[in-house]
Parts: sequence; C-alpha cells; structure tokens
Amino acid sequence: MLTNGIHFLILLLIELLLFTTISQSQSTCSQKPNIIFIVADDVGWNDFSFHGSPQIPTPNIDSLALSGIILNNYYASPLCTPTRGAILTGKHPIHIRLQHYVVLGGMVDGLPLEEKLFPEYLKELGYATHLVGKWHLGHARRLYTPTFRGFDSHYGNWLGKQDHYSHFNKENVAVQPDSKSV
Repeated sequence: MLTNGIHFLILLLIELLLFTTISQSQSTCSQKPNIIFIVADDVGWNDFSFHGSPQIPTPNIDSLALSGIILNNYYASPLCTPTRGAILTGKHPIHIRLQHYVVLGGMVDGLPLEEKLFPEYLKELGYATHLVGKWHLGHARRLYTPTFRGFDSHYGNWLGKQDHYSHFNKENVAVQPDSKSV
C-alpha cells in the first residue's frame, strides 16, 4: 500500500539514522554518516547497472548504492509533486493535499507550510542539508521554497519542465532564483 510504503521508508531512514548516530556516539568515531537520498523521475527498476542493466552503465550510482543501503521495495506516485511531498513528510499525498496534481507556475500554494520536512529533522541532528535538482513543491511565496523548508542550499529548479538557461518553464513563467540559492 502506498501510504504504508512511503511512511515505512521515512521511518526506516530516521531509524537507520538514529541507530547509526547512537552506535557512533558509543564508539570512538564522532563523525555522522553521510546520507544521499536520490529521487529520480521516470526511472525504471532496470535503468541502473547495479540492478543488472547492461544497457546503461551507471558506475557512480552503483558505487554509492553498493557501499550504502539500497531501498528496493518502495512505491511512488506517478506524479512528481505527490511523490516528493510524501518522501519529505512521510505522509501519503492525500494527507498533504497533493494527491491529484503537480505544482504549476501560476499556482499560489504547494506543500502545506505546517508540515515538518525530513531535512528539518536532519538539521536538528546536526546535519547540513542540500538539495540538488527539481523542487516542485511550491514557489509562489519564499516560505514554500527549499531554503525555507529545511535545506541549507538549493541548486536547481523550483518547477518541472524548466529551461536550465532562461529559467522559464514550459508555461512561459519566469521563476526567479531564491535569494539563498547557489
């Protein structure tokens, strides 16, 4: 079930983080583990060579995956906004009012501001948090943007289908960079 899968994923990551942090605090090692969480739109199971794909070599992703933890049995929404919202909150998209749509250029809302996000929990544990890539969870007010939602920096786009050079999206809406973006 989507709700349980996504919620379980977030809980598993938090539990893993806490377990590793507790284990390291009991040992002589004082460094926290690095966490790299990759969310890629439109990627299939066999699109990575560590899953056996001979067609697309992915040596860097393979190295990260094989030296870390691979989470194989989790499900996502067919739309990017609901998936991103669910991953960052640990809630099913229906509970964060994002189940039916993606955030478009002219929209004035996004991921509800009362939701506490995964990077905010990580910051409480002393982590630096950075987002590279598409946000797609709100942009109409600065409070909806990544650097106001727990990320120290963001290098990427606020919307989907956005040109990397002109910063216009397919709806011809100019999306200005956040003052704290790289």
